[in-house]
Amino acid sequence: MKLWDKGLPTDQKIDMFTVGNDRQLDLVIASYDIKATLAHAKMLHKIKLLSDADIFAIEKELKVLSEQIDQGTFVIEDQFEDVHSKIEFELTKKIGDAGKRIHTARSRNDQVLVAMHLYLKDELLLIKSQVKELSENLLASAEKYKDVLLPGYTHLQIAMPSSFGLWFSAYAESFVDDLYFVNAALKVVDQNPLGSAAGYGSSFPIDREFTTTELGFETLKYNVVAAQMSRGKSEKSTAFAMSSVAGTLSKLAMDVCLYMSQNFNFMSIPSELTTGSSIMPHKKNPDVFELIRGKCNKIQALPYELSLLTNNLPSGYHRDLQLLKEGIVPAIQDLKASLEMVIYALKSVTVNNTILEDDKYDYLFSVDTLNELVMQGMSFRDAYVKIGLDIEKGSYKPEKNTKHSHIGSINNLCLQHIKDKLEQV
Repeated sequence: MKLWDKGLPTDQKIDMFTVGNDRQLDLVIASYDIKATLAHAKMLHKIKLLSDADIFAIEKELKVLSEQIDQGTFVIEDQFEDVHSKIEFELTKKIGDAGKRIHTARSRNDQVLVAMHLYLKDELLLIKSQVKELSENLLASAEKYKDVLLPGYTHLQIAMPSSFGLWFSAYAESFVDDLYFVNAALKVVDQNPLGSAAGYGSSFPIDREFTTTELGFETLKYNVVAAQMSRGKSEKSTAFAMSSVAGTLSKLAMDVCLYMSQNFNFMSIPSELTTGSSIMPHKKNPDVFELIRGKCNKIQALPYELSLLTNNLPSGYHRDLQLLKEGIVPAIQDLKASLEMVIYALKSVTVNNTILEDDKYDYLFSVDTLNELVMQGMSFRDAYVKIGLDIEKGSYKPEKNTKHSHIGSINNLCLQHIKDKLEQV
């Protein structure tokens, strides 16, 4: 069954090619199509295009279909082009003409649009919740390890003293920046496109304000052509937000992989969170973080994939837009899974509090020594040259300031401000 079927046959190869894997992807948005169909039906009843008996029967059968979706028993068979045709078929089979009237003042275009807007909104809210939970965990770890020093690196060369407190809270604050992008994407998708029909509105006296309230959208997309143009823009906005989160996650995962290596030995995770080698019995590999890094790097390519799909399309609907779901839906699942695993694994991290006992970190404190000379009256340039020459001659003997009050004061200042930013975002 196809919503556009006029009784004329379609070539089987054309049918297979145009439908693709849409049936499988449509299962993800099935519950949202039910929700939007119910809101649309209530609106049609409000404007007297559906009778009391019609709306009662429609509500009853949509509830049955919704329960099937929740239980995982809802199936879109090959005879149906998509979830929309399947739902209309089931309604018509159970309640007759009332099911046939459900498509009044609606196009498959705005059906897909409203289902995707609702889906993206819910998924962005879930991602936002996960990012906030992860950030709160990072801030708790920053507080716990704020006095444990960590060598800072630039160019992968030993640089200056840092701390685990600063490392953990740095990622917390970076995730706050990512949440700004998530909030922006939410603003874009939280607009009701239902009622735009095929992108040119409807001559029926529909009430779009009613469906906007019924579906919980912040506002509606007023211009019906703009509503159609939001197909692609909503997905790209979501993808850019996800890419921002994924970029921070990928860097965090890389740090963990690096810091877990024997060459660094900055931190460790329990053996049960690692994997082994088929030939080397000593191996404890950070496969979880490596996969997070890889998945998140793929997600960072998504905005450009979606841009290339849509960047030369004129206004109006085009079948190219169907391909957007192939990229965005799996990427959302990958990002949520990656966030879940990082939240789970980072709780078990153990940090090494004896890192600076290694002699190779002696020069870590050269800037402290230089600053002391400046405080005693020497010019910065002369102090810089003196310390540099002492290091070259091998006569530099640093005092390892393991408390390092400078780092501690920075960390304490950061923690409260980042907590405040996280609460506000």
